[in-house]
Amino acid sequence: MSEINLSHIYQTVCNAPGGNGFRVEHMPELFATSDIDDCMAHVHSFYEILWFQDGEGIHTVDFVDYKVVPGTIFFLSPGQIHHFDCKDNYRGVAIKMCTDLIKVSNSSTNISRLFLEYNAFHTYEGTPYYIIDEPTSKLLQPLIHEMELEAERNGELGNIDILKSLLTIFLAKIERYGKHEAEQTVDYRKPSHLLFIRFRQLVEQEYRQLHTVQEYANRLNVSVRSLSNSVNECSGKSPLIFINNRIILEAKRLVLYSDLMIKEIAYMLGYDDPSYFVKHFKRHTGYLPSEFREMER
Repeated sequence: MSEINLSHIYQTVCNAPGGNGFRVEHMPELFATSDIDDCMAHVHSFYEILWFQDGEGIHTVDFVDYKVVPGTIFFLSPGQIHHFDCKDNYRGVAIKMCTDLIKVSNSSTNISRLFLEYNAFHTYEGTPYYIIDEPTSKLLQPLIHEMELEAERNGELGNIDILKSLLTIFLAKIERYGKHEAEQTVDYRKPSHLLFIRFRQLVEQEYRQLHTVQEYANRLNVSVRSLSNSVNECSGKSPLIFINNRIILEAKRLVLYSDLMIKEIAYMLGYDDPSYFVKHFKRHTGYLPSEFREMER
């Protein structure tokens, strides 16, 4: 089985020798200096925050078109495919972070950080952006300035710790004051809501290997009923919907943006029987994988 090769649409800040894996850039200048065409579909291997301060248009993320207005802040995770409709009308800020810089461990001392990460990034089942008003913009702007200065102090004492702290404050203020189109509000102080966040984290880590609610419940050391109640309370959806949606999203990415054969994609996503994967894909998209590939291309 061949390995995934998406190098033709990848770009990264994580492989810079000696770098701290953190970069602040400004629109529209970043479009002029980018190695790729940001108006064409591409995927990053790093986390990215896109704060559109001026200009309107369409930002497409994982096959969904989202309207861009001033004050829109998008959160993109590694592997998400996106592009812009027009790069000349936008003014704003792009924050790019290596995965190791934002990665949160399972330690209980990192509950708030885990919540901030998984309530902003990895929102594959919901809208990947917040809307902020002018007062909130004024709160965030000094943090951008501090992050930009600190990003240039690579190697100095406490550089990574300061960047992580500034990023945490930035995310917390957006979570407090920004508007998000989530149907339910998730509260990290509630055990059932924290279970939901842990479930989302585990789905992102294991969707290729674990396909059933029972498997996730076992790994989280809870009953299927408790997990189902938690996920439904926080999202109005069942755990199985989350699991299937994540698998199908990755399948669509690989079908469209790789040259892998369908059976290779099936094996990569944990399906020993490619024919079952094909049926599963059609049940959720309405198309056979081969039809989806030809139609989209």
